[in-house]
Amino acid sequence: RQTDRQTDRQTDRQTDRQTDRQTDRQTDRQTDRQTDRQTDRQTDRQTDRQTDRQKERKKERKKERKRERKKERKKKRKKERKKERERKKERKKERERKKERKKERERKKGRKKERKSNK
Repeated sequence: RQTDRQTDRQTDRQTDRQTDRQTDRQTDRQTDRQTDRQTDRQTDRQTDRQTDRQKERKKERKKERKRERKKERKKKRKKERKKERERKKERKKERERKKERKKERERKKGRKKERKSNK
């Protein structure tokens, strides 16, 4: 009977150890999976943040280029308006010069007629 009990105890101990090992392995696997998931999530978040930052930088660069183009167009328009004003002034001066020349010619004609009529 004692040997039966001893054998039973031994068998129970072995079974307990085996169960413990199995449970430990399962727990280890579970812990490993959790750790892996957590690491994956962290990596995903990090990747997402990085991607977001890249997108944000890209947006900012695009906005900056747009502002620069707008600024350049504004400068160009300003320059063109200035040139147009200068051309208008030049045309106006030219018209005034023509009028002056015409008046001068008429005065000369008038003087010639006067001289002829005085003779």
